[in-house]
Amino acid sequence: MNAVCEKAPAKVNLYLHVTGRRADGYHLLDSLFAFAADGDVVTVRSAETLSLRITGPYAGALPDTGDNIVLKAARMLAQKCGREPAAEITLEKNLPVASGIGGGSSDAAAALKALSKLWRCDVARGDLDEIALALGADVPSCLAAEAVQVSGIGEVLTPAPELPPLHLLLVNPNRPVSTPAVFKARDPVFSDPAPFTEKMTDFDAFVAELAKRHNDLSDAACRLEPAVSEVLRALETAPACRLARMSGSGGTCFGVFKTDRDASSCLCEMREKHPDWWFLNTHV
Repeated sequence: MNAVCEKAPAKVNLYLHVTGRRADGYHLLDSLFAFAADGDVVTVRSAETLSLRITGPYAGALPDTGDNIVLKAARMLAQKCGREPAAEITLEKNLPVASGIGGGSSDAAAALKALSKLWRCDVARGDLDEIALALGADVPSCLAAEAVQVSGIGEVLTPAPELPPLHLLLVNPNRPVSTPAVFKARDPVFSDPAPFTEKMTDFDAFVAELAKRHNDLSDAACRLEPAVSEVLRALETAPACRLARMSGSGGTCFGVFKTDRDASSCLCEMREKHPDWWFLNTHV
């Protein structure tokens, strides 16, 4: 078989409520995940051994050793298929690392999908989901890569109701933010879950409802990395930005725009002022 390519789209938490904490320390969440049209790319080819090559603007931020989640995914899938983990994997790393947009989880999910095709593995979806969850709480949702309501510790997935098209400008100050550190630094209070359960295709109505929700990790992330606050302020003051919020545990933030033209205009202005920041104009 020739090369198999799979997109590893950026995952965006449109909101994120921390609703509790289990006895084992894991936090309970309520979140709406949406997946961007853009992100990393995983390409796999037949080979006699297993290897990983990382390219792209953020290649230097990741190890290409056995600890990489893409290699872990390959080994776990091979074991499930009863075969040797042999493939040449290339990860085009376009998304910042430790940035709250599920880059590693999405990469692992893309690797599972690409290798299943390359190896012609007849793996049931339930088995793939089991492997995905073993790799990380966000990997099962990235495997589906469709808008989904998430609860539990991230493993309970409910298809999201129909949502309007959203133009998003993702912005990261190129400062990694540690997820464990953010959870440790957050205020010890919990929010009620507020999942979207009804179809909502009107842009203005959806944004108004989304604004009633929040990201419970934002304050902690901003205290740990003040640059995240600067990004949020820049988006909040952009003329056409309808809502500005941080995704996941940070430090990527996003602005919601009604049109691609509005998002593009904001991108041009912000890039001129902050050439050292990372930007992605995309849609979900």
